[in-house]
Amino acid sequence: MAMLLRRFLQSRGPQTALGRTVGRHEASLVTDTGAAVRVRFAPSPTGFLHLGGLRTALYNYIFAKKHQGSFILRLEDTDQTRLVPGAAENIEDMLEWAGIPPDESPCRGGPAGPYRQSQRLELYAQATEALLKTGTAYPCFCSPQRLELLKKEALRNHQTPRYDNRCRNLSQGQVAQKLATGPKPAIRFRLKEEAPAFQDLVYGWNRHEVASVEGDPVILKSDGFPTYHLACVVDDHHMGISHVLRGSEWLVSTSKHLLLYQALGWQPPCFAHLPLLLNRDGSKLSKRQGDIFLEHFVAAGFLPDALLDIITNSGSGFAENQIGRTLPELITQFDLTRITCRSALLDLDKLPEFNRLHLCRLVSSETQRRQLVGKLQALVEEEYGNQLQDRAVLDPAYLERIVLLRQGHFCRLQDLVSPAHSYLWTRPVVGQAQLGAISEKVDVIARRVLGLLEGLGTNLTQDVLNRELKKLSEGLEDTKHSSVMKLLRVALSGQLQGPPVAEMMVSLGAKEVRERIQKVLSS
Repeated sequence: MAMLLRRFLQSRGPQTALGRTVGRHEASLVTDTGAAVRVRFAPSPTGFLHLGGLRTALYNYIFAKKHQGSFILRLEDTDQTRLVPGAAENIEDMLEWAGIPPDESPCRGGPAGPYRQSQRLELYAQATEALLKTGTAYPCFCSPQRLELLKKEALRNHQTPRYDNRCRNLSQGQVAQKLATGPKPAIRFRLKEEAPAFQDLVYGWNRHEVASVEGDPVILKSDGFPTYHLACVVDDHHMGISHVLRGSEWLVSTSKHLLLYQALGWQPPCFAHLPLLLNRDGSKLSKRQGDIFLEHFVAAGFLPDALLDIITNSGSGFAENQIGRTLPELITQFDLTRITCRSALLDLDKLPEFNRLHLCRLVSSETQRRQLVGKLQALVEEEYGNQLQDRAVLDPAYLERIVLLRQGHFCRLQDLVSPAHSYLWTRPVVGQAQLGAISEKVDVIARRVLGLLEGLGTNLTQDVLNRELKKLSEGLEDTKHSSVMKLLRVALSGQLQGPPVAEMMVSLGAKEVRERIQKVLSS
């Protein structure tokens, strides 16, 4: 900082711009033919990755992959006071989990690194020095107390807080004196009265006269760390970013960033600002909700594809919304020109249904079904552990049979280890009195079922069982078929509600059904 300011005092000359005007009023703002598409997701590790961040990352990823480009993760960690331990690692881990890993990142490395802003301070100092040299930036010696008073005064007068540019016109002598006696200054960027217009790829032509509504912004803090405005411009330039896809909250700052590009003589990227992702009722997603963080969805057993699917169905960017799209389909169908300015309303109550459809797709694939079976095996072990009377329930063949029979009826794999499905893993304790309250012919029904099983052998099917159980009921006087089914359901599962009895029997297998029915007779 000291060397930078000495050079400022030595070489400050006429206040001329470094390069040509960047405001391409009539240009199409698309990448030049043949230029590589490079996009970035640049979160701040002041918290873990949440749904809003995932949506921004996803749109960057699918845009890059559709155009055979690169998706870059850059961590904006210059606000050292707000960093959350583990957040940086969490962001990259969650992108990996979601199936949208970056091509370049702090962990993966890459040709444009380092990918943490705290490790790129020299680049920001160089850019600031260039701005100081041309007079498009200047040192600001205002104390935090004075700035706070300005803010309070503006709010008291019902005005938008803004810096009053007090240090903008200090003479070279005044600057030298303050540098010799005062604390290190911050560096501010001198806003021009006429900001360049730009064509946003979502919101169309825009111009925000930032100089008339806010004071000159700080671009380099007194501790040598940059603010967002300088850092994002410098990094996007040096990383060769072709398109900036970011949240619409940054739309009004883009004119400010274009002024920085202009002052530095750099070509800006194309901008596309994404409309907000909101709750179903139109309220903002809040990090205080807790359940918007990706870790919540991982722990709850939701599939990455289901989360990506519901996020893209909540907004725009596709010819039509359809449930069940996979990531390759999202990449193929995505069209940036179809993104509208309307906010995206996210209805998380529908997520279980999205997840159910994606689970059905996985079950239909033999390879992916085997992976599900492995995960279910771990869930059963974790949930029931020492309660398992027969560890044969962990056999992959048995687990696969359960998954195939129950497909379409469960929304998460965890549902299969819920209390409602406990009969699949442990044998219920059922008393004679409990069964007797359903029917007086407990023993008669039990013996007939055992005879039915003897005749059918081990190859049970739902169709055959439904037919034979119907016949069994018809042969019992004064006993309804529904009562027989209710009794069998309780005998097999200990529960009054559940899947069809025939499905229960096929799930458990002939041997286990026989043992549970025999237990009824012996109780």
